[in-house]
Amino acid sequence: MDAFCSDCKRNTEVVFDHSAGDTVCSECGLVLEAHSIDETSEWRTFANESGDNDPNRVGGPSNPLLTDGGLSTVISKPNGASGDFLSSSLGRWQNRGSNPDRTLMQAFKTIATMSDRLGLVATIKDRANEIYKKVEDQKSIRGRNQDAILAACLYIASRQEDKPRTVKEICSVANGATKKEIGRAKEYIVKQMESDPDPSVPFSVNPVHAVDFLRRFCSHLGMTNQAVKAAQEAVQKSEELDIRRSPISVAAAVIYMISQLSDEKKLLRDISMATGVAEGTIRNSYKDLYPYAVRLIPTWYAKEEELRNLCSP
Repeated sequence: MDAFCSDCKRNTEVVFDHSAGDTVCSECGLVLEAHSIDETSEWRTFANESGDNDPNRVGGPSNPLLTDGGLSTVISKPNGASGDFLSSSLGRWQNRGSNPDRTLMQAFKTIATMSDRLGLVATIKDRANEIYKKVEDQKSIRGRNQDAILAACLYIASRQEDKPRTVKEICSVANGATKKEIGRAKEYIVKQMESDPDPSVPFSVNPVHAVDFLRRFCSHLGMTNQAVKAAQEAVQKSEELDIRRSPISVAAAVIYMISQLSDEKKLLRDISMATGVAEGTIRNSYKDLYPYAVRLIPTWYAKEEELRNLCSP
């Protein structure tokens, strides 16, 4: 490494003193920079076991939802001859001590696992933790299906953050809880939160619109940007019509209609797999939307002559 030396009046080779943080000219010994900060990674291992190469040397962030902020010390059970002594003495005393946040920590861990499997952002996970904390503080969920309660908290949080997921998607990661159980748990949580006599923040669940799911479904199908834009406009126009179908069914039917007008047509089976809507439901929803195709499909995407080539329901 070379640097300009003010004494030598030219670029010279420099030496970096890691212990003092000084940059020294190798020819005249002038300290060019003192107490510099080393911004490179410090790949040291602070793990107990020699085989563990995890470079982390700090714990997780504090959690305001826990009593101690999640910063309590947990004594692990090390391997080796001394492990029996530690696990039989210190570990036993730790287990005897009551941890009021043990249930919460396990619930937060389950919510985090479900969020990771669905690819949800951290704001949805944190919101789900807050909802579960409020419901758990009311002591009203004892005896109920815990997996369904946690899944319902995640479902409500996704809707409140305007990034909704379908009940079927939540059910796929809910550790065995059925759609009916999650639906009942969701209604119960909403009822409990709305009956809170002194809520700090008014509790509400945002309504679901077809456009909320559309871009994600189109991405799963690999549709072009033009097709996605046309589908979004069609879905927004469909809200002006009296289409008595669920938003997810409308989104799936619009995608099917747009794909029939594009060069890359999508099979009904593929649309069903991407949206989680049954093929028969998509057909029935398409049948309801078909009479309004001229109003729904943007003119810049398909002309009226092309709309006549749409397959009849």
